Amino acid sequence: MEPMTRALIALTSHRQLGNTGKETGFYVGEAAEPWEVFRAAGWDVDLASVAGGEPPLDGRDENDKTQNDFLATAGVQHTPRAAEVDPSRYDVIVFAGGHGTMWDFPDNPDLARIAASIYERGGVVAAVCHGPSALVNLKLSDGSHLVAGKRVAGFTNDEERAVGLADEVPFLLADKLTEAGAVHVPAPDFTEHVVTDGRLVTGQNPQSARALADAVVQAVRAA
Repeated sequence: MEPMTRALIALTSHRQLGNTGKETGFYVGEAAEPWEVFRAAGWDVDLASVAGGEPPLDGRDENDKTQNDFLATAGVQHTPRAAEVDPSRYDVIVFAGGHGTMWDFPDNPDLARIAASIYERGGVVAAVCHGPSALVNLKLSDGSHLVAGKRVAGFTNDEERAVGLADEVPFLLADKLTEAGAVHVPAPDFTEHVVTDGRLVTGQNPQSARALADAVVQAVRAA
């Protein structure tokens, strides 16, 4: 499987950070680091976003070479809409985080369609930080939640409170994952933490993005 592995990194298109008057988007490192790891593994890597075009950025570090290479060469300016994506072309999907995902990932039917198809064909579904918001309503073809009974990581309630946004986001991610039947496994705030449960790989926060990608590579090799 690995020599022909193709990965899709899904990005939010949501720009408004609740009622704060601030802007958000996808957290650049959470897409750039997996992109770099996957390319180093010899994979083909594509991007997609909910609305297509150039999605809004958040958390950019202008001194970070990986982020700069990603923004210059990965095709961020011209992403296809999720509705246009053929999931049969991909072995892996990674839902990059950023607070914007909390608004447009949970109920997007195309993201759900892509992820369910990849997973049911034996592929790997992964998400980091707020990216697991794509999993809270995601059901497989038998009607079950993909995360039901599975151990997962994701941005914790304590971390949400620490960044002062617990009252701005539409829900607390850890709580929603638990409601969907997942076993949320937290680690100390803002520390690297990745949980692999079969072909589902999740990471807690921006600090976990590279380790998440490494775990995805291992999961693909084990599949």
